[in-house]
Amino acid sequence: MKKLTIWLRDEARTTERRTPLLPEGAKELMAAGIEVVIEKSDKRIFTDALYADAGCTMASPGDWETAPTDAVILGLKELPPEPRSLIHSHIYFAHAFKKQSGWQTLLSRFLRGGGSLLDIEYMKGDDGRRVAAFGFWAGYMGAALALMQWYDRKAERTSFINQGLRPSDSAKALDDLIKSRVVGSEQPTALVIGAGGRSGSGAIKILERHGVRVTKWGRAETKDVDREAILNHDILINCAYVTGHIPPFLAPYHIKADSRLKVISDVSCDPFSDYNPLPLYSAPTCWKTPAITAKSVEGRVDLIAVDNLPSLLPMEASIEFATMMLPYLKTLATRTQDPVWVNCDAAYRHACDAMTKSEVA
Repeated sequence: MKKLTIWLRDEARTTERRTPLLPEGAKELMAAGIEVVIEKSDKRIFTDALYADAGCTMASPGDWETAPTDAVILGLKELPPEPRSLIHSHIYFAHAFKKQSGWQTLLSRFLRGGGSLLDIEYMKGDDGRRVAAFGFWAGYMGAALALMQWYDRKAERTSFINQGLRPSDSAKALDDLIKSRVVGSEQPTALVIGAGGRSGSGAIKILERHGVRVTKWGRAETKDVDREAILNHDILINCAYVTGHIPPFLAPYHIKADSRLKVISDVSCDPFSDYNPLPLYSAPTCWKTPAITAKSVEGRVDLIAVDNLPSLLPMEASIEFATMMLPYLKTLATRTQDPVWVNCDAAYRHACDAMTKSEVA
C-alpha cells in the first residue's frame, strides 16, 4: 500500500503565521508511516529548521501545485487564485459551504480538476460538534482588540490598533499592552453573545481578567433579542455560530446617537453570508485598519471584524489547534472509515450539489 503524503503548504496570506501542524506532530505522523512534506515559509511561527530537524522533506513555497495527485494538501486560509483547476484533496478553512462570496468559483476549481475540499470548519463528529477550531484564541484576541479600542475612545485619543496590528509574542505581552491603554479607574461593561462556545469562553477569560463586567448570552437570550440590552453595554463581542436565517442582533437602524455601545468586535466575522447577524459592514476589516465605523442611522460605533484573529497570537493558537488536528491527520489514510472525515466530505458534496442545482435553476 502506497504511503499517504501530507503536504503542508506555505500560506498565501502574508499575515498568516499560524500552522495546523507542529514539528513534533510531523514527527508523529512519520512514525505512523505517513510521508510529510513541508513547504518552506518565512512567515510560519515555527522555523523551517525545526521541521527539517524532525526529518520532514522540505519543499519550496507553492510546490504543492505539482505535488503527486494523491498528496493531501494541508493549510489554514484561502488558496491563491491560481491554478484554476485543483487536482488534490485540500484541508483548510475555505468559507464556501454557506454560499459566501466566491463560493461557486472556488468549488468549480475543485470540480474542474477532480480534487476535493475537506473544510476544517466541517470536521465534526456524529454528535455534530467540531473537533478542531481556533475559537478560543479568536474570542480572546477579538475581545482584547475591542478593549484597547474602547480605552482609546474613552480617552479621546488616536486608535492604537488602527496604527496597524502586529502579532504578540505571548499572552503575557498582550496583557501588558492592554494595561498600557488603561485610563483612570472606570472599567467598561461587555456583552458576549455565544458565551458558551470556544470563542465566547476566550473572550470572557481575557475580559474578566482585566476587570470587565461581562454579560453572557447563549441561544436562549437570542431567540427574542433585547436590543436595548445590547445597546446598554459599552462593548459587544459576537461569537455566535449562525447556520440559518435569524433576525439581526443589530442592524443600522437600531443604533441611536445616545446608545452606550461604542465598540463591536464581530469575532464570528461572516459578512458575506446571508446569515450574518450583524449587517453593519460589507467586508472583513484588515490588520492595517482593524476598526471601522459601523453602518448606522445615528450613533457612531467602532466595529472590528478581523477574520484571522488567532494569527495575532500565533504560538499559542498553533499549539492548541495543531494538537486537536493531529489525531485526525493520522486517520487520513483510512478516512472513509473515520466519521469526522466522512462528515467533512459529505458537507463538500452537499455544497457541490447546491451549486449545480443553482446553476440549473
